[in-house]
Amino acid sequence: MTGDPRDGRIVVVGASLAGLRAAETLRDAGFTGALTVVGDEPHPPYDRPPLSKQVLLGDVPADSTGLPVRRDPDAEWRLGVAATGLDPLARRVLLADGESLPYDRLLIATGTRARPWPDPRQAALGGVFTLRTREDAAGLAARLAAGPRRVLVIGAGFTGSEIASACRKRGLEVTVAERGPAPLVGALGGTLSRLAALMHREHGVDLRCGVTVTALLGDGAGRFAGADLSDGTRVEADVCVVALGAVRNVEWLAESGLAAGPRGIACDAGCRAFTRYGIVTDDIFVAGDVSRFPHPLFGYQMLSLEHWGNAVAQAEVAAHNMVSPGPLRRPHLSLPVFWSTQFGRNIKSVGVPTYSDHVVIAQGSLEAGRLAMVYGYRGRVTAAVTVDMAKSVDHYRHLIETAAPFPPPPGAADRALAADVPVPSDVPDPGELSHEPVVALTGHLPDRRLMVVQPPG
Repeated sequence: MTGDPRDGRIVVVGASLAGLRAAETLRDAGFTGALTVVGDEPHPPYDRPPLSKQVLLGDVPADSTGLPVRRDPDAEWRLGVAATGLDPLARRVLLADGESLPYDRLLIATGTRARPWPDPRQAALGGVFTLRTREDAAGLAARLAAGPRRVLVIGAGFTGSEIASACRKRGLEVTVAERGPAPLVGALGGTLSRLAALMHREHGVDLRCGVTVTALLGDGAGRFAGADLSDGTRVEADVCVVALGAVRNVEWLAESGLAAGPRGIACDAGCRAFTRYGIVTDDIFVAGDVSRFPHPLFGYQMLSLEHWGNAVAQAEVAAHNMVSPGPLRRPHLSLPVFWSTQFGRNIKSVGVPTYSDHVVIAQGSLEAGRLAMVYGYRGRVTAAVTVDMAKSVDHYRHLIETAAPFPPPPGAADRALAADVPVPSDVPDPGELSHEPVVALTGHLPDRRLMVVQPPG
């Protein structure tokens, strides 16, 4: 490698959204060296959100979801071959075909895969699906188009709820089994989960909450025929979709010495990977769903996000920092934003709803099914979720970035503030932090975005 960071050899492991956007940004930032992108799927990068929406509805073929290329990254694409190991001392990525790739800087963007059903024999029954890849979506869409008598969806997170919505829009009978008290409770908290449950039931979903599936049943000929539930009931169905969340693709890093585990690969705010001893590397970067990174607006908690927008923003920051000297590197300070469409409603979130101790309905109402719910932690706004009020999101984004007081100040709501309601959280208790300054963001341009610590009170 030369002394110029815009030269040398860069390897990107992960050929999905984050990998593609990083490769493009590297060239935009002036990188002129050798660029190799490795991906375990045989396809060029494609968009995953449509797989649980338009593809399942039959509106878009699964093979028509390719991502637009903003510019030719002039890269060597090694598709259909997985990375199996990393030697950080020799600076080489080991591949499943026996080859190894030398690098001067490495970007890890290996993302996630669908969590499988824990019993491989039951998972192999015909009619049992997960939904993550293009092939998954094509196979499931074909089965739904054939008109099964009933579909069983295991898990009522965002993917499971979107699948149930698609089934009902196709006119199919669907049962959803969710171990929590309501759909989306782990992501959005108890108040909005009640609306989510109502949405399911109003659209004819047989929603079973507080139960787990104990066994998938076959018909004796290798086909799925139903499932036993923990409450002693049995559901008869001929299609089953396992929507139990995602597994981060980090196993190939087991001997690398990096801080890689079930929650992802830990990195700093500049996307540089940590070793398992907490030492930051200077030649290995991380981006996208597989990353864990600190965010100053949320008590420096290590966030693991599976959001489209986060993958793009973090990939661009990582790529910029890979080819920039230290003083010109940028922090990844983008706010988490995601959206979902289900049962005819648009749900959009900004911030981190689970980083909260109270919520308030600032606009609309649960009864109307159209609202903006604001989340707060220790007296400041940390998140907002809208249902069919997406135009309000930018307003609440500004409140989060400026550490606005919670509940929202007068003029931010069109109704009297509701009573505070505790929100369940699946992240470590933020109160356990030894220090937690209140931070606000200033500026808008990526290279001028700063954070300032607000004085107490």
